Amino acid sequence: MKIAVVQTSSGQDKSANIATVRHWIAAAAAKGPELVVLPEAVMADFAVEGGSVGALAEPLDGPFVTALKEAAREHGTAIIAGMFETSCDAARPHNTLLAIGANGKLLGAYRKIHLYDAFGYKESDQLTPGDVEPVVVEVAGRRFGLMTCYDLRFPELSRALVDAGAEVLVVPAAWVRGPLKEKHWETLLTARAIENTCYVAAAAQNGRKYSGLSQVIDPQGVTIAAVGEDDGFAVATIDADRLSEIRKRNPSLLNRRFTVVAR
Repeated sequence: MKIAVVQTSSGQDKSANIATVRHWIAAAAAKGPELVVLPEAVMADFAVEGGSVGALAEPLDGPFVTALKEAAREHGTAIIAGMFETSCDAARPHNTLLAIGANGKLLGAYRKIHLYDAFGYKESDQLTPGDVEPVVVEVAGRRFGLMTCYDLRFPELSRALVDAGAEVLVVPAAWVRGPLKEKHWETLLTARAIENTCYVAAAAQNGRKYSGLSQVIDPQGVTIAAVGEDDGFAVATIDADRLSEIRKRNPSLLNRRFTVVAR
């Protein structure tokens, strides 16, 4: 199957963001992918430090999700995208990835577990973490594990997703620029692919604050499609036969002596 990773940036104007998202879904869908992956927080960007995104949050039946469902049906493609979802704390919503099928039905939602309390920033001041459990959705017969940005630094989550059946790790992100941050991004994406013998599809925000570098990596750690710095998208083919072949050649998942235990 073919998947597309979209790279763009969002602002605080949700109507403008929806228009941008619709544009890139249409452009990517023209290449025929079964799945289009958009970045983290593409509904609305994070607030400045000390601010709140509470007023921007929406439920899973709000305008943003409704627009994505319409786009999925219109273009006949599944969509994964990041948003801020209302929670029990009005001031601290969830950082949520939602997966929508090509028929416009909600396939699942993942609420970010590991909040970005690092590198001088504290995401937990703005957001509420989700439950500690892996979320895997099925699109066109393939299984996709959902994780968001900072989650990439925690290999136990990717392993739990693969143990739950994921063949592809989907990583929408707003990876903040900084000293060696781009190196961390590319190194960790490659590591998650190699150690789990799976594909990794990363769709990142770019622009003034974020690093971009959206890409798709195969189970041998080879980047098979990439965007770079500018707005755009890349399309890659996920090959189930190649996945099976690599897992036979490198049976590291079978050779483990430790297993992941979720807490």
